[in-house]
Amino acid sequence: MFYRFLDINILQYISVRAGLGFFIGFVFTIYFMPKFIKWARKRKANQPIYEYAPETHKVKVGTPTMGGIVFIAGTLFATILTAKLNNLYVIGAILSIALFSAIGVKDDLSKIFANKNDSGLSPRAKLILQFVASLIVVGVLLFANHTTMFYAPFYKMPLFDMGLFAIAFWVLVMVATSNAVNLTDGLDGLATVPSIIAFFTLSVLVYITGHVIFSGYLLLPYIADVGELSVIGASFIGSLIAFLWFNSHPAQVFMGDSGSLAMGGFMGYLAIVAKSEVLLILIGLIFVIEAVSVILQVGSYKYRQKRVFLMAPIHHHFEKKGWHENKIIIRFWIIAFMANLLAILSLKIR
Repeated sequence: MFYRFLDINILQYISVRAGLGFFIGFVFTIYFMPKFIKWARKRKANQPIYEYAPETHKVKVGTPTMGGIVFIAGTLFATILTAKLNNLYVIGAILSIALFSAIGVKDDLSKIFANKNDSGLSPRAKLILQFVASLIVVGVLLFANHTTMFYAPFYKMPLFDMGLFAIAFWVLVMVATSNAVNLTDGLDGLATVPSIIAFFTLSVLVYITGHVIFSGYLLLPYIADVGELSVIGASFIGSLIAFLWFNSHPAQVFMGDSGSLAMGGFMGYLAIVAKSEVLLILIGLIFVIEAVSVILQVGSYKYRQKRVFLMAPIHHHFEKKGWHENKIIIRFWIIAFMANLLAILSLKIR
């Protein structure tokens, strides 16, 4: 970390390094994204449009994809420069981002080469790889002796010790969150802003959890060293804000699975470390709604031969009903903001 070579004590503070990480991630992404877009267009690395998608999506043909690798690179670059790399929780975070992004890259490349939206990794293969990636990350948490106590929102005391069951639970949280964010990434900026908001909330939670005074005052569990993850959270936010500059409607680039899977995997990881696995339902409410809509649609059609929605995920349902894309996006952003506001307020409710 570069600050070790500077005799400036202020750089030892997490808040200062989080700010630095934010701006490094932002500048990196805002600088390299146009270069990536130009390269992707030249290479025809375009997002194949799903054949059953609403008619309005035809205008998106030819839009470059895999922009996620740029903001993921920006996040990791900022992390290397500003975070304490000898921290096991930081190592786990880097692994969660890198491994899930690698799965997404493989999936994106398969779609691009075949020029077909459903020609990526099979659902089975993708799930297996996600489970393997999650197990590796959970292994780091176990090596760090991360507490296996189970906490519920609005209740300050641990409910019970999950023991070895924590392994399965944590893997499930990471895999489920990764897929939920992936399902949400269907409209310009739809997954980006709720992720920015969620990362802000989770960064606040890990900072408080890793601060002996703040955690004690709010009657939250104190876990040494986890506050360092707020530096990575801030770096991710900076990179995503820069990405939003190009991903806002009409999008110049899509993040692809290389971005969405990594966002979800890291989101789940932060919730696990902050002991906010259940609160993640509120923090990632939009992602939960999107995932549940798909589950309901598939289940209903399989067992009743009837559809619950005009199309799933649910953002496509509203498109079919005639809502303009921007209206859907902004209304979902509002829901995400309000849900996260409630999640933060839960810190003072007991």
